[in-house]
Amino acid sequence: MSVRLEKTIIAGWLICQLLTVAAIAQNRTPGGNIKGTVTDRETHAALVGANVLLTGTGNGASTDADGNFVILDVPAGNYTLQFSYLGYEPFAQTDVIVKPGRSTFVDASLKISAVSAAEVTVSGGYFSQNDNQPVSSTGFSAEEIRRAPGSAGDVSRILMSLPAVAKVNDQSNSLIVRGGSPTENAFFVDNIEIPNINHFPTQGSSGGPIGLLNVDFIESVNFAAGGFSAAHGNRLSSVMEIEFREGNRDGLEAQLDLNFAGFGGIAEGPLPGNRGSWLLSVRRSFLDLLVDALDAGTDIAPRYGDVQGKLVLDINPSTQLQLLSITGDDHSESDLETARDNDMLAFGTQDYLENTGGINWRAIWGGHGYSNTSLAFTANRWEEDYRETVGDAQIVQNRSQENVAKFRNINYLRLSPKHALEFGIDAKYFFNDYRNVYGDYTDVLGNPVPGATLDSDFSAQSVGGFLSYVAKPAAKLTATLGVRTDYFSVGEQVQLSPRLALDYQLSERTSFSFATGVYRQQLPLLMLAQNPQLHDLDSPEATHFVFGTKYLLTENTRLSLEFYQKNYRHFPVDPTQPGLFLVDELYYGYGFFLNHSTVAGNAKALSRGVELLIQKKLVEKIYGLASASYFTSRYQNPGEMWRNRVFDNRFTFSVE
Repeated sequence: MSVRLEKTIIAGWLICQLLTVAAIAQNRTPGGNIKGTVTDRETHAALVGANVLLTGTGNGASTDADGNFVILDVPAGNYTLQFSYLGYEPFAQTDVIVKPGRSTFVDASLKISAVSAAEVTVSGGYFSQNDNQPVSSTGFSAEEIRRAPGSAGDVSRILMSLPAVAKVNDQSNSLIVRGGSPTENAFFVDNIEIPNINHFPTQGSSGGPIGLLNVDFIESVNFAAGGFSAAHGNRLSSVMEIEFREGNRDGLEAQLDLNFAGFGGIAEGPLPGNRGSWLLSVRRSFLDLLVDALDAGTDIAPRYGDVQGKLVLDINPSTQLQLLSITGDDHSESDLETARDNDMLAFGTQDYLENTGGINWRAIWGGHGYSNTSLAFTANRWEEDYRETVGDAQIVQNRSQENVAKFRNINYLRLSPKHALEFGIDAKYFFNDYRNVYGDYTDVLGNPVPGATLDSDFSAQSVGGFLSYVAKPAAKLTATLGVRTDYFSVGEQVQLSPRLALDYQLSERTSFSFATGVYRQQLPLLMLAQNPQLHDLDSPEATHFVFGTKYLLTENTRLSLEFYQKNYRHFPVDPTQPGLFLVDELYYGYGFFLNHSTVAGNAKALSRGVELLIQKKLVEKIYGLASASYFTSRYQNPGEMWRNRVFDNRFTFSVE
């Protein structure tokens, strides 16, 4: 996709956000209601009798036998909810938006306290942390994503304000996490892996110009930039876990968004018998009309649309069934005349269809733990034809189908207040079809490379399992020791990946943490299908070392400082092009993986840096986030000098 096309898409989409008009299909009353559930963070068991206080109002409630609470007739506004329970750390949920005549749903999870109640004097519980992820983890609520400057409701763009994340360019949502490639990131929605959360995606990677997920669906986001637990495999850099909210269980509700680029709507409501809820969103752009109206200097008329839905069914008080579906449909087209008029290097058409659908089963084992099991299927379709503007030579003809059936199971078992186990398995079956033609090209070093044809039915299987042991040998020390093993049918590889995380709470204000582990990832399947020589190579590997400290400047303002190093090895290299780092080829400017007749697997890379983050939660009408980082990202092919990777940005700085 051309840079001009990407800019047109983004400009149109941002204007759409500014021109949105919402029509709520519901009668209005002066106040609204706040409802929710309070649970144990580790076991997900309901907490009976937990206190819920609406800060600054004197209003509050206590949870019932199912952990539910309700606060009625709350004036419209922005609030903070304070949650407390004997033996647990307090928790504060900011950005609770109450609208007239509507119910706002807030679910809170509390963590067992490692110190006595008398020692809790400074922290207001504004920042939460999981025991198995003490480093490099940041969480956002839906409201924090919605109001973030420049994000326009796009979950990927708010992450670019974090010190661990850099961007490829202003036209892409591709996440560069601690010097790694955008191919190294994983995304999960309600325990189901999503290959790409963007419209107009880059095949084999995770980038795209416009976010796919509807931010009105998002309840929370947790982003781990390194040192993540053994529960996640097949990724070298980061994991983003997104949780969609439930639909309104009180009654039918609808919202219509109208703008110059298109329209969108959300509908939600309860299931019969109030045994669950449903939530549906439909959006479609009309960027062609917007381009004509703005006289943007191009006849390019890209469009995109998506349909997203979630259904929740309560089987019984401790078992819940969830159905999830996310579909994206994208099209762009440019002709030769338009390409010449706008100095574009290429012209052609692009069609992309993506769907991920699945079912998720959640079961709570009393107060001892839980199981989360999902079965899902993802289907992706690419149809692309691009030619050079000068010479009309073929660049690429892409006819790809990528399908994967997925199973994932995670279990948590609390053995005692100081000991717990987390364990699970995951499996995938890939069956892909590639009918691609690549034209002759010249690499970035000026070397001519002949074209190639890929005509392949490619299938593969992967199976993984993990076990993590969480121990609290002292009141202020938490240790997580984990290990996972993975099997990949391509090359018959069996790999073992140990993980370790330590967290020491020096005082209520100050903590220190350390994490290390081995992380592995399969090469993109498109690369494996192109060259059978890659099947005999070890999968790329990275060893993480992360040391960090956190300090509470105030109860709602936290400073985080982290140092990290990632040692990469087993990356493929083309001996005929020794100056190129093949896994970064998507971002040398081609936009797809190219043909390589000879490959080896002994290239290595190194990323290291330091990061500073100051985050203030919204209290007393003030919020903010400031970050800075310095890092290097380099690679070395055998017998060659160290070179900078494409993503070696060195300095990043952000304030919002």
